[in-house]
Amino acid sequence: MAKEKQIIEPTRWSLDDLYPSGDSREMQTAFNQLEKLVGAFEKVRPELKDDLPCERFLRIIKDMEAIVKLMQRIGGYAELWFSEDTQNQAALSLLAKVEQLSADVSNRVLFFSLWWKELDDKSAQRLIKDSGDYRYWLEEMRHFKPHTLSEAEEKIINIKDVTGSNALITLYDSFTNRYTFKISVEGEEKEVTRGELMTYVRMPDAELRAAAYRELYRVFGQDGNILGQMYQTVVRDWRNENIGLRHYASPISARNLGNDIPDEVVDTLLEVCQKNAPIFQRFFKLKARLLKMERLRRYDIYAPIAASSKEFSLGHGVELIMDAFDSFDPRFASLAMQVINEKHVDSQVRKGKRSGAFCATINPELTPWVLINYQGHSDDVATLAHELGHAIHSLLASKHSIFTQHACLPLAETASTFGEMMLVDRLLAEERDESVRRDLLFRQVDDSYATIMRQAFFALFEKQAHAMTEQGASVDDLSDAYFKNLQTQFGDALDISEEFKWEWVSIPHIYHTPFYVYAYAFGQLLVLSLYKQYKEEGDSFKPSYVKLLSTGGSQAPVEMLKEAGFDVRQAAFWQGGFNVIDELVRQLEELAAKA
Repeated sequence: MAKEKQIIEPTRWSLDDLYPSGDSREMQTAFNQLEKLVGAFEKVRPELKDDLPCERFLRIIKDMEAIVKLMQRIGGYAELWFSEDTQNQAALSLLAKVEQLSADVSNRVLFFSLWWKELDDKSAQRLIKDSGDYRYWLEEMRHFKPHTLSEAEEKIINIKDVTGSNALITLYDSFTNRYTFKISVEGEEKEVTRGELMTYVRMPDAELRAAAYRELYRVFGQDGNILGQMYQTVVRDWRNENIGLRHYASPISARNLGNDIPDEVVDTLLEVCQKNAPIFQRFFKLKARLLKMERLRRYDIYAPIAASSKEFSLGHGVELIMDAFDSFDPRFASLAMQVINEKHVDSQVRKGKRSGAFCATINPELTPWVLINYQGHSDDVATLAHELGHAIHSLLASKHSIFTQHACLPLAETASTFGEMMLVDRLLAEERDESVRRDLLFRQVDDSYATIMRQAFFALFEKQAHAMTEQGASVDDLSDAYFKNLQTQFGDALDISEEFKWEWVSIPHIYHTPFYVYAYAFGQLLVLSLYKQYKEEGDSFKPSYVKLLSTGGSQAPVEMLKEAGFDVRQAAFWQGGFNVIDELVRQLEELAAKA
């Protein structure tokens, strides 16, 4: 792949490939076109019978696909516009309008999915047989039959969500993304965003790390009771619908079925994660010795071993990522550059902008959009590689329909985490400073902790918090439970200060998408096994990996992984990923002994 010559600076993305603006003529035309499509679709209801011809069935599905694609295009614009500035009132108004529209459209086309779930098995199999790429989507939809309500009830839930849980989550975002934080750096007091503040938790200065965390949870803690009440309302809403009305076995079962992952697989994953907590406790004790501390504080878990202040311009970061991707497969680098060249990356740090990072796939025909708050640290380069990995995954699967392009949440982290690991290999190959190399190796374990153990214990807390809220627990009770969760996770390896009891109200995922977080642990442990296989097999590994990504969401994940040689029902599979981490910690312990 030819080197990218253009100067790349942090910029705001362009949404022009969606619409020129939220109030443009094109946007209004889209609203009008959507109304026409939905109106026409409503007229097919009388045709939905057991003897519906296959050809007509496929035409109806394609008509529904056109509706979903247009709805996601409109909704995608609203979400991205709001994300780039959560204080923008025009964006907030459009988002609210689109959420109401989405609920209305869902209700008007609801009759199709209800008919499909109720159809007898013989008739359903006749129609599935010739459904092509829609096959898995149609099969998966029928899995929800035991949890589906009447049409009137489903419509009420869709309407309720607009002014209920969805509105509350938008309020949480608006509320927390307006926060600013104050921190003194080299005698100068700075007012910073959350993203800027969190760069200090990976700095060599121990007091600066502590100050950053204290300020983070001072601000969140001031509103802790309000944010906690928001969370409890989301939890009650989740329970009322999924347990009270839909009769799932447990709150997490609703997410598991959405991911098409059996409950027992998730239970096994979380059990193995708990069992392996001592590996990371060993790692933190090693880090304490190297930092000449008797014991790490929770402030210090991401402390660098080497006092490296190396920074990466966005252009250099992109160059490193492209070299790493290109060395694996030139297509990967080409697809990643497509995202950048089409101005689909928002990399600037701005007040009001959503914190963190994400990749948004709107339609199979559109290049995904990536949001990142890039500040020039190695973590930012890794985060960009992660999100571009998501984009590559989407683009490789773009031949599928809008119903089958997206991998389920646990598999959705495969390409992103794999991309990060390719980048680390590239950085290690380039770096000549041994202290920086050692720091990079330590960061690999840091990142494995953050992606596996931290997320698994978030999921364990969610399970507990949902149960406690149902039993009438207060916000303070949940904070106490979270603090005990941290103590179990870290054992005697860390000292944990009291302000960390408010960490849970600062985790957007548990508000936005309950039980999302185990997907990170699932994906990271899977990728450790995949990457180990890549290192052992070399080029012969690549075709099966590309096939896995290209499959997208067109096949059941457990079956897809079984074809690739992985049995996720067995604890031994998950233990294999931890064995890789254990070996890395052992190597670091040997290096430390020689130092």
